Amino acid sequence: MLQISLWKRVLIIAVCLLGMAMAAPNLFYNRVEGHNDALLALERTGALSTEQVAARDAWPGWLPSGLVNLGLDLRGGAHLLAEVHVTEVYKARMDALWPAARAALAAERATIGAIRRVASPEDELRIQIGNPSEIARAVEIARTLATPVVTLTGVGQNDIEVSGEGDTLTIRLSEAERAATDDRTMQQSLEIVRRRVDAAGTREPTIMRQGQDRILIQVPGIGSAAELKALIGTTAKLTFHPVVGRAGDANAVAGAGNIVLPAQDQNDGYYILDQVPVVSGDELTDARPDTDQNGYPAVSFRFNPTGARAFGDYTAANIGSPFAIVLDNEVISAPVIQSHIPGGSGIITGRFTVQEATDLALLLRAGALPAGMTFLEERTIGPELGADSIEAGRIAAIVGLTAVVAFMVLSYGLFGAFAAAALLINIALVFGVMSMIGGTLTLPGIAGIVLTIGMAVDANVLVFERIREELKHAKGPARAIELGYQKAMSAIVDANVTTFLTATILFVLGAGPVRGFAVTLLIGILTSVFTAIWVTRLMVVLWFARRRPKQIEL
Repeated sequence: MLQISLWKRVLIIAVCLLGMAMAAPNLFYNRVEGHNDALLALERTGALSTEQVAARDAWPGWLPSGLVNLGLDLRGGAHLLAEVHVTEVYKARMDALWPAARAALAAERATIGAIRRVASPEDELRIQIGNPSEIARAVEIARTLATPVVTLTGVGQNDIEVSGEGDTLTIRLSEAERAATDDRTMQQSLEIVRRRVDAAGTREPTIMRQGQDRILIQVPGIGSAAELKALIGTTAKLTFHPVVGRAGDANAVAGAGNIVLPAQDQNDGYYILDQVPVVSGDELTDARPDTDQNGYPAVSFRFNPTGARAFGDYTAANIGSPFAIVLDNEVISAPVIQSHIPGGSGIITGRFTVQEATDLALLLRAGALPAGMTFLEERTIGPELGADSIEAGRIAAIVGLTAVVAFMVLSYGLFGAFAAAALLINIALVFGVMSMIGGTLTLPGIAGIVLTIGMAVDANVLVFERIREELKHAKGPARAIELGYQKAMSAIVDANVTTFLTATILFVLGAGPVRGFAVTLLIGILTSVFTAIWVTRLMVVLWFARRRPKQIEL
């Protein structure tokens, strides 16, 4: 008998209604988007402006508010391709290794003589000893600083290589450690760029690694590439250094272990600082816009336990001495330590505007980029171009939908009308699923939806043609319909499984536009199979139960 049990009917109808309800907010895109933005602002700041309150109330809070995110090519935005200076990290590693090497060699000063650091390439640390005949002993001591490389490819290798020639000891990173360092640098850069972009409230950015040392950044909805560069291009490397003295210009003699850095305010000249910081921004746990004791914009900060202990110990031992706060190789403040500062919290003052204090706090919370970037490619895609793309995609979808509906109705009559109605439900389900998962719709994604429209009726065509064959064998209408669905099922499953596997491969191995196409195609395959097998069948069953026709025209 041609029947569908009650619980299956209820489930099919419930899925269709849920999908259409989740897709409905996309019909009121701007209103729902304003509502969501207001809620996000309330969550972040705890307060709303008059305009934000109006935007929040423009859409009922009890209704679904999920939207299909529009990609860069539909919404407009900024595109950047950045090259990360991974070699800068080598220098930082060598600088960090110098205090440990100095302490280890100093313990054997009686044997190897005086030690001092000499000029070297950025990726090497060269140390001169006073007794050249003991260079082998110095190499042996330096090798005790090596640690194993923690990677699958670097098993059994150390992170540094040590060699000696004449009176000079040379330490450099091993090849395995260089590869591991490059990978860590890129992963850290990706994560920090993602934090900075997310903190700015943008929607569905595309941030991915390309090649060995490049990062692709696409952010829909942002004003320009220059604005995006200003957000993510700053290294925001914060360190706290002891002040050794003042200098008249950048070429002043700093002395061993010291550096000369300019003040942010040019009127303050230059500072001579100890090269090794007491604490760094890596040990910050929080940074927020604040005001100083005079009411001027400032940034308050807090260290983790390790940083708090080092910060507290230093301030307790150096009351009355200046202490430089350095941001991106500029001294933004050099206050005199007035008292012991326990607890690891403090405030950065300077000639900030409110916006500068807010941006600095954002950058510090996100963390410092491990290395600088060079932007090799930048593009700004205007919203007008995105609107044109949406309109072109809409027209293509309407034309395709109209053609498919006309073909189905002319070919299969009432059953074709059932398939056309299921097709409309199928499109709503695609948008409903994408809204639920926060999917991003791109121009290739629209192509995937248009392709889905054509593919969605394939299963119905197989079923209807099979029903025609069964009717030719003098089967009754009910039996013909039942056999049509049963015998067409294997062909429907085979065709859609192979297409699903192909779309999965595109999603896993593809990038950018290819993945956007694959996402909508994957969702469309699932929803089209559901609507073809169950929704259309339910329509046929309900019609047949009501009309009980003796014969059907198909």
